[in-house]
Amino acid sequence: MFLTIMLFYYCLQLINVDWVHVEARANDIARSDKSIQLVLGQLIDENYLNRVSEEVNDKLQEAGFVNIPELCKNYDLPGDFLTEELSKRLGKVIQGQMDEYNRGVLFTPAFVSRHGARIRGLFSAVTRPTPVGNVIGVYGFQEHLLYSVLEELVNTGRLKGTVVGGRQDKAVYIPDIYSKTQNSWVDSFLKQNGYLEFDSLIRLGIPDPVSYIKKRFKSSKLLFLRAACVGQALVDQVEASVEEAVNSATWADVQPILPSCLSMEDVGIIINEAMRTTNVQSTARVLGDTVVVSEKFISNCLCLFEETMQHKAQKEAKNNPVFLITEDDLKQGAMMTENTAPSKKEKREAERRKKTTEGSGSKGGGGGCNAREVRIRKTKKKGRRDDDSDEETAVTPQNRNKQTEVPFMALEEITAVLEERVCDCPEEILSELAEHLVRPLTKTYQEVVRTVFMSSTSSTTGVTKKRSVKDFQEELSNLYNNIRLFEKGTKLFSDETQVHIAKYVLKTVCTDVTNILVNFMAAELMMSAENPSSITNEVRVKILGMFPVETKGPLMKVHNSLNGKTIEDFLTNIETSVEVCGFMLKKGDKKRERQALFLHRQALIEQLKETKDPALILHLTSVLLFQASTHCMLHAPGRCVPQIIGTLVGRVSEEQHRLLTGYQGLVVKRLVSQSQGKKQEQGEGENPEEGDEAEAIRKELVSLTSEVKDLVLSQKKTSGTEE
Repeated sequence: MFLTIMLFYYCLQLINVDWVHVEARANDIARSDKSIQLVLGQLIDENYLNRVSEEVNDKLQEAGFVNIPELCKNYDLPGDFLTEELSKRLGKVIQGQMDEYNRGVLFTPAFVSRHGARIRGLFSAVTRPTPVGNVIGVYGFQEHLLYSVLEELVNTGRLKGTVVGGRQDKAVYIPDIYSKTQNSWVDSFLKQNGYLEFDSLIRLGIPDPVSYIKKRFKSSKLLFLRAACVGQALVDQVEASVEEAVNSATWADVQPILPSCLSMEDVGIIINEAMRTTNVQSTARVLGDTVVVSEKFISNCLCLFEETMQHKAQKEAKNNPVFLITEDDLKQGAMMTENTAPSKKEKREAERRKKTTEGSGSKGGGGGCNAREVRIRKTKKKGRRDDDSDEETAVTPQNRNKQTEVPFMALEEITAVLEERVCDCPEEILSELAEHLVRPLTKTYQEVVRTVFMSSTSSTTGVTKKRSVKDFQEELSNLYNNIRLFEKGTKLFSDETQVHIAKYVLKTVCTDVTNILVNFMAAELMMSAENPSSITNEVRVKILGMFPVETKGPLMKVHNSLNGKTIEDFLTNIETSVEVCGFMLKKGDKKRERQALFLHRQALIEQLKETKDPALILHLTSVLLFQASTHCMLHAPGRCVPQIIGTLVGRVSEEQHRLLTGYQGLVVKRLVSQSQGKKQEQGEGENPEEGDEAEAIRKELVSLTSEVKDLVLSQKKTSGTEE
């Protein structure tokens, strides 16, 4: 009996009976008759289920197996209900068996026997690890039947092997013969080489090498790394090499000891373990990832530079003393200055000279040499302190505290010394060793330089102190008066030429005066240079930054005026600075000016006699003729020679001026010819015609040189007038 209630539903619409009555009646029928069941709105009796079982048995005997999910689709019955009913009829109506792991499949004994024979034969022939999933795909085995039969064969000992991975896609059958061979290979490899690489075990068919090794070698002491595990024998060798390197104050490369398959990270783990075990972390370091270097070895390498360091320190202390000064040195210099202060007798003598000077200067035109030794004063305006501080931006107290580090050697130079004096050490290790030595060498070098400098400055300061203030003031006054005379000579030129000459005087003579004054003041702080002309703008700013505020301000103005365009600003600032520093300038008089003119003229004449360069001859001759005709000293660059010759028109004879002009033209042609010759040497070659022209110019210059010199040298010496 098989009735569908839905069918009744359509029928009831025709006879006009409500569905509730039909459903209630169906439940009553199922309760009253045990052979009838109500399943999903269907009334099913035992006869129908028996006929279904007979049909299932026919399909089973024909195909060897059936799937219950497919039967559920065909008979429109739930899976659990159909599985339960078919299980009741196994061995009765249905001649077969149900898979115990998967109750959704029915097999016949013949099908199971046939598949079992195929599975037994196939896996008996397997000699290496074989994924079970691949066998199912290739040979068409029923998955659940295969696993059931395979497990039964393995458990009963019919198949010599094991199944790992369970009943999943990763299930692998490993025959015992392969496991024995595999274990034998692993054991022998570890015994011979002292390590096991994980990738090699994976290629060998061991999916989890770490677990396999830990399980197989439980009693062995192994060090597990990222890519491999190593035995205690290798670790002992590394420890012995590290300990020997430390004890013998040398280095040891552990790379040849370790297997090549290890990464740098693994090598580092082994080295750290060895250093920790031997307790040498504080007496050794690792270079180049694989080389262990003793700290004593590094100290010995530092000793290789001691001699070079001393020579370089002496040279540095001599050339750049200002960069070696720190705040402590300044304090020490101040203490030495206080200790070397003038005695009471010297103070009384200075006050006496000061009163004498002021008294003679106050008298109306009084005579005597002291009458000219007046201190040139400049009135200070109140409220200017902020303006002065604005100009003193080159050096700040913060910058003063930042000590400039004196370099010792470049990295390449240190590496070259190590390559020369350290034997058998790899080059790449020497490069890294040099990087480790740079900082200690530089730090030690600073101390050596400071020591050399302080020892040398003590003697240098003593020599500087011996130099009397009177001699210094005399030198400063002479240069100051010469600058004033040079400024007087520039007034005879046009504004543009005046600027060029003024800049030249500022960059030369004025800079020398500034350096002399700054260097003399720097001696108070033990940082004077042996040669003041070697002081550059940067060094000068550094020195000024260490001066007291009352002297730094005026001297900084002098420094800034060197980059100006007028000599007058420099003279004004130098006068103020000299007064603030406690010195006196001797005011120039006519006799001193005549003497300066004579000495300057004699120096230029001596230089003119010795030189053979046409350009320099023209320059000196023009300046000497200018001074002879105007009675003004001139200190001008070579670019202003045409303007100097232009001012001589009307001051010298037309013949002399024509000679100078012609000589100037030849000098210009010669310079142009030389410039073109250099370009041709860099190009295709020399032009013969141009070479002949240059030779002609040279001969003409040679013939006129003596005449040009005679314009000055043949003049009658009127020494009395000059003096």
